[in-house]
Amino acid sequence: MTYAVSAALQAAIYQTLSADTGLSGLVGDAIYDAVPAGGLPATYVSLGPEDATDRSDQSGSGALHRFTVSVVTDQAGFAAVKTVAAAVCDALDVVDMPLTRGRVVGLWFEKATAARDGSNAKLRRVDLKFRARVEDD
Repeated sequence: MTYAVSAALQAAIYQTLSADTGLSGLVGDAIYDAVPAGGLPATYVSLGPEDATDRSDQSGSGALHRFTVSVVTDQAGFAAVKTVAAAVCDALDVVDMPLTRGRVVGLWFEKATAARDGSNAKLRRVDLKFRARVEDD
């Protein structure tokens, strides 16, 4: 098993989201690997939890990473947060995501959950779940 590609995968996801003009047109640079302390913009995207499982085989080391990308907004209703969530999905629908270590074999959308944020009922949130199959070179 290897978890060695995890940091490279996270960096590539962050870079892919940050470089996407459709997404940045909606949230600007409010795409976070770690949500900063203090005031936040009305709408932002943040990388969330990850779970990795061994997918090594005779050809080499690999892993399946399940990760969450969250979209949060204080705008009324769910239309705005769902529009940004769609842009996240579009941004991650890439054929090739270069990593600094290893390679992405595949990247797939699994599911989404749209709800009011439990910590603040005025916020709307969409948690997008993806899975990525990676191999270490």
